[in-house]
Amino acid sequence: MERGNSKHGPRLDEEMDREVKGTVHGTAGGRAEEWREPEPSGEDQPASTRAPSHDTRSGAPKGMTSEEVEQRSRLGRFIPLSALPGDRESLRRSAAGNEAPDDVLAQLDQLPPGTQFQTVSEVWAALGHANETQRW
Repeated sequence: MERGNSKHGPRLDEEMDREVKGTVHGTAGGRAEEWREPEPSGEDQPASTRAPSHDTRSGAPKGMTSEEVEQRSRLGRFIPLSALPGDRESLRRSAAGNEAPDDVLAQLDQLPPGTQFQTVSEVWAALGHANETQRW
């Protein structure tokens, strides 16, 4: 026995099923009305993109490259906030407890002994790297 919606008839239920079929099944074009679909680029026009081709912004702060931001972030993933402020030994112990890879532990071994570090940025600077020149 098939149960339908008590508020609609079977015909309207089937029509509503067709309208949301694309959304439910994840196929392209989840809209019921064809006019809502974006039109493709014309033959003499370039394909649309999200960013202009001449856009050179990298998203990195001033004074750092994107690679440096990623490397500092990777270092910071293994230093928990509970370890800060901390010296070289406590930071290394915490990083080892967070299963830091050998290259991160080797970087922490290069820190000067007896110095207290308040932030990951201070650790990064003590390793000889540049931090951003302007913070927002």
